[in-house]
Amino acid sequence: MSMESQILMIQVLLFFSGIHGSLCTQESDIPASDLLSRTHNDASPNITPSIAPEAMLPLQAPSPLMPFTYTNVPKLSGHCAFNFTAADSILRTTATDCWSTLAPYLANVVCCPQFDASLVVLVGQASSQSQSLALNVTHARHCLSDVEQILESQGASEKLLEICSVDPSNLTESSCPVIDVNEIENSLDTSSLLTSCRKIDPTIECCNQVCHNAISAAAEVLAFRHKNVTTSNGASDLSEKSTLISDCKSIILRWMASKSDPSSASRIIRVLSSCDINKSCPLVFPDIKNISKECGEETSNQTSCCNALNSYLSRLQQQSFITNLQALNCATLLGKKLQEANITSNIFDLCHVNLKDFSLQGQFLCSIFSSCNYFLLYWLVIDIVWVFNLFLLRGTLDFICHILMHQWMKKNRDASFPACRQI
Repeated sequence: MSMESQILMIQVLLFFSGIHGSLCTQESDIPASDLLSRTHNDASPNITPSIAPEAMLPLQAPSPLMPFTYTNVPKLSGHCAFNFTAADSILRTTATDCWSTLAPYLANVVCCPQFDASLVVLVGQASSQSQSLALNVTHARHCLSDVEQILESQGASEKLLEICSVDPSNLTESSCPVIDVNEIENSLDTSSLLTSCRKIDPTIECCNQVCHNAISAAAEVLAFRHKNVTTSNGASDLSEKSTLISDCKSIILRWMASKSDPSSASRIIRVLSSCDINKSCPLVFPDIKNISKECGEETSNQTSCCNALNSYLSRLQQQSFITNLQALNCATLLGKKLQEANITSNIFDLCHVNLKDFSLQGQFLCSIFSSCNYFLLYWLVIDIVWVFNLFLLRGTLDFICHILMHQWMKKNRDASFPACRQI
C-alpha cells in the first residue's frame, strides 16, 4: 500500500475515533437499538442568513492531531429563500458525510447521495412559500453558493461541487414542464404516491421498488402533460423521453420532501439512492494485460500470477470506498474481463481474493483488525455516523461478506446475481 493510502487510512481511523469518542461520551446510556438508528449529532448551531454560526464540535476527536472545531463564518448571499434553520440537521449530516479529506473516497456511496438529498429537501421545503418546485437560474446560483458556504464552514470539502458534479441546474426545473405545486397536486394521485413511500423499507424497496415505481409513474404523467415527444425509433427521441422523465422525478422528489420533515424526506431519498448505487460497480478497470501475461491458461507460476493480480487490485483500491454489494459487482465484472482474456483458472480462489480486496478501507483495516470485512461499507448506507454505528454494533457483517463471496465463487461468472438475492 502506498504512503498516500496509508496516510488517508490513518485519517479515516482518526475520523472514526472522533465519532467513537462522541458516541461513547454522550450516548453511553442509550440502548444499542436506538444508537443504531441515530444519524446525526445534536451539537450544532442553527444557521440563517442573518445569524452567524458559533464554533462547533460536530465530533469529539483527538486533539491536536485532528481538530474538528470549525470557526469559519459562512458568507451568505442574503438572496436565498431556503430555510437553513429547519434543514440544520441534514446539513450537518452532509458536512460530516462529505468531510474534507474523505469526500472523494466517499463520493459515490455516502457523500454525493447525501448532498443531492439535501438539495432536493431544501428546494422542496422552500416550495411551501413559493409554490414552485424549481428555482430560476439566478436564485439557484445564490442558493447553491450559500449551501456550499454553510457546508464548508462545518468541515465539508471545498471541492464538493466538483466532486459531486453539482451546479445551479440541479436546483432548476431542467426540462420538466410542471413545477407548480398546485398543478402537480391536481395532476397526480398524491395520496397514493405518499402512501407508497411514507413507510419505505430499505430491503423490500430495493427488491420490489414500490416507491420507485410510484415516483416513475408520477414522473411520466408530468413529463408529457405539456410536451409532445414524438414516438419513433430514433435514439434522440428515446434520449429526450428519458431526460424528461428523469427531470420530472426530481420534481416529484422535491414535492414529496415538502410533505415531510427534512430528516424523514432525506432518509427516503437516501434509501432510493442506495438501491441504485448497489446495482453497479463504481470502479474503473485498468488494462489487465499484466494479469493475462502472468496468469495465462496454465497459471504455471502461482506466485507471479498472484503478485500481478494483487498489484492490479491495489490500483483499484485507490479509487473509492465501496459497499459489499458494489464489491460483489466489481468482482463479477473483473471475473468477466478475465474470462474474455482467456484466463480459465479460478485465480480469485487461487490467490485468496475476497471482497475486501476491492476496497482501500477493507484492505487497510483488515491488516489491523481481526475481522476484515467489517470495513466494506454495508450495502445500505445512510450516512457516515450510521456506518460507524453499524461497524460497532453489527457483528454479522463479516459473516454476510464471506457468504456473498462464497456464493459468488460457486456461480458462473456470467450469471445474473441481483441484490435481492444477495441480502
